[in-house]
Amino acid sequence: MLNLCHQATRFAIMKQIPETMRGVWLTGHGGPDKLSVRDDIPVPRPGSGEVLVRVAAAALNNTDINTRTAWYSKSEGASEDGSWSGSPIRFPRIQGADVCGRIVSVGTAVSKDRIGERILIEPCIREANGQTLEQPWYFGSECDGGFSDYTVVAARHAYKIESRLSDTELAPFPCSYSTAENLLERSKTKTGDRVLVTGASGGVGSAVIQLARARQARVFAVTSQSKSDEILRLGAEQTFAREDSLVEKIGANNIDVVIDLVGGSQWPELLDILRPGGRYAVAGAIGGHMVELDLRTLYLKDLSLFGCTVLEPEVFANLIGHIERGHISPIVAMSYPLEHILDAQAAFSAKSHTGKIVLTLDEGR
Repeated sequence: MLNLCHQATRFAIMKQIPETMRGVWLTGHGGPDKLSVRDDIPVPRPGSGEVLVRVAAAALNNTDINTRTAWYSKSEGASEDGSWSGSPIRFPRIQGADVCGRIVSVGTAVSKDRIGERILIEPCIREANGQTLEQPWYFGSECDGGFSDYTVVAARHAYKIESRLSDTELAPFPCSYSTAENLLERSKTKTGDRVLVTGASGGVGSAVIQLARARQARVFAVTSQSKSDEILRLGAEQTFAREDSLVEKIGANNIDVVIDLVGGSQWPELLDILRPGGRYAVAGAIGGHMVELDLRTLYLKDLSLFGCTVLEPEVFANLIGHIERGHISPIVAMSYPLEHILDAQAAFSAKSHTGKIVLTLDEGR
């Protein structure tokens, strides 16, 4: 009887799939005018090894803005390398790396038992169009993402999640928290390590605090003074203002791991405060991508530097485990309906929030 009920539920879900959907097209590199909210986008169909996901909520990230403005491009006056991987973007593109939703249809080679699963999408894509990729893609960059009613992804990247958290609460996890876990994994952060995180109030920074504490590390954070109390409540032992001299406040050679999301002019101090043999990991440069490096500091202190974009294979499964066991909590600053994406991006760019801003899609469907 239960099996018959499950089959009936799957059939009902599949019958509800329309031909067209709402979504936000990015039509080119530039300002917010390049975002077009539409209701006539064809619903994608899952190919072999893929699943169709009805999106319930999708969170904003720096990469959404960076991709739109071609910030990733290293070519002066050009945007041919405007994606995070350095490849051209094909327009129109549906952005959105952070997705919580449900599987509503599957392609060949995927069990129909997966229909109805509540899932989070792993944003670092190693398989697309039935092929293993030589270089991973970013969901919502090299392929369409979650700023739409439906999206398609390889089944291996759709992770079942069992949680009492709402869709809006789950949406902030995939990108920021997997990036944070990857930074900690790559830098081999362990129990008792003294960890300093910059940009601590952002989505990745606030995730680093929680995940580092889950590893029983000691966390210190750089943030604005107005957000200090919030960061301390998340688990940081002490906060420092962005304009503080870290060498004066912390002292040289006193930090085991630096997790950097900012870069900028104060970057040399991040290596100065690392102890000999310390580790530095970076996944952002919101304060400036050009920094000054004294090579003597690097080699005389035997420091290790890690650039962290592609997720280690075990990272997303680890993240799902942390969520299901209640080790980490979502931080939703505010939410907007999909149609209000321009307002959401304006609030995101103002940087006055702590945590994540989420677009909701499932109301009224």
